[in-house]
Amino acid sequence: MSVETGIWGVVALGVLLLLRLPVALALIIVSFSGILSMIGLKPALGVLANTPYSFVASWTMSAVPMFLLMGFVAFHTGLTGGLFDAAKVFLARLPGGLAISSIFACSGFAALSGSSVATAAAMGRIAIPEMVNAGYRPSIAAGSIAAGGTIGALIPPSILMIIYGIIAETSVTQVFIGGVGIGIATAISYTIVVLIISLTRPDIIPPRAKVEAGEGARVFVRLLPIAVLIAIVFGGLFAGLFTATEAGAVGALGTVIVAAATGRLSRQAIARSLIETVTTTGSLLIIGIAATMFTRFLGLSGLQNFIAQAVSNAELGYVGLMVIIVLIYLALGTFMEPFGAMLVTLPVFLPVLEAQHIDLVWFGVLVVKLLEIGMITPPVGLNVFVIRNVAHQYASVMQIFKGVVPFLIADIVVVAVVIAVPGLVLFLPGLL
Repeated sequence: MSVETGIWGVVALGVLLLLRLPVALALIIVSFSGILSMIGLKPALGVLANTPYSFVASWTMSAVPMFLLMGFVAFHTGLTGGLFDAAKVFLARLPGGLAISSIFACSGFAALSGSSVATAAAMGRIAIPEMVNAGYRPSIAAGSIAAGGTIGALIPPSILMIIYGIIAETSVTQVFIGGVGIGIATAISYTIVVLIISLTRPDIIPPRAKVEAGEGARVFVRLLPIAVLIAIVFGGLFAGLFTATEAGAVGALGTVIVAAATGRLSRQAIARSLIETVTTTGSLLIIGIAATMFTRFLGLSGLQNFIAQAVSNAELGYVGLMVIIVLIYLALGTFMEPFGAMLVTLPVFLPVLEAQHIDLVWFGVLVVKLLEIGMITPPVGLNVFVIRNVAHQYASVMQIFKGVVPFLIADIVVVAVVIAVPGLVLFLPGLL
């Protein structure tokens, strides 16, 4: 063991990331070099050769391409197109109803995509033009969708949660179910923000929107296929009829069947869905393999145990430890994408959390929430740039960042509540 080598490895990783080297490549270089310096070339080559198979061969990992395929097929066949209209029928009469409808439509899309970027892109194309035409200030219209998109990684199926469950060796299904509570809490907090702005600043968010009579029946018919699909997949998942991995397969097959039955499944939609599923899965697997190598390097160096012991000796307590972790993730979110930030930090944090007897299911949900805050935090804020691409004629990047500020405040409040009341996350998993 060489704690000093582990420390230098972490420092080198930070330097490489600041130099904008891809996360996977930085992790592999540091891990291989660190193991090489500690125990020689042959063990380093052994880790490099064996890690890809040991990570990819995980049965749980097969849920990733299945849920991705489910989301891409639903998107490219237009099955999700009625979500905003459906939410609008029920919610548009509220103060700021169009923005609230957008937020809940994002929640519905999240139940199919598992991706905050995909959620923001899909809802942004549909909802932002309608909100601007209804008199919403473009910055807040775009900001509400950028923030609403973050719900995509909180409501199952969440690809971030699947990867976390594998790395932390905890139940993906439990993390999924825990995410429902914080996803709903996030949607409610965003709704409160919209209501407050609408009631106090009608020049920014108009009080009410008009809804055509008789629109409800049409929207219901359009939404019914996707509602049945969500009910089958997640009803079966939460009822314990199948695992998260099996739910992914059921969801992918069900989406193809529903799209075919409604006449929306075309050769082009299948091709685009398969290509995007393969490319996205490939990029996630490479990062996961690299992170696993980094975990082994830190384990061999003894740095994980050293940090866990140092935290224990410092007697930080639950609140102090959580404050440090929250600040680290918020800082990383300003310049790193979520997968990289999660996979770089988990090898260091997990031994500390286990030593402090902190529930890993709860922590997984908290981590995903913190990472998603980074998706709307400057200067990177990936969701903001996605919205900029799909609605560039309405708002600049700076205007969108300005529009997400109220929602960032709501996010911080939700994080504080989750830390203060862990039962918000653990209640539903506890019912199983």
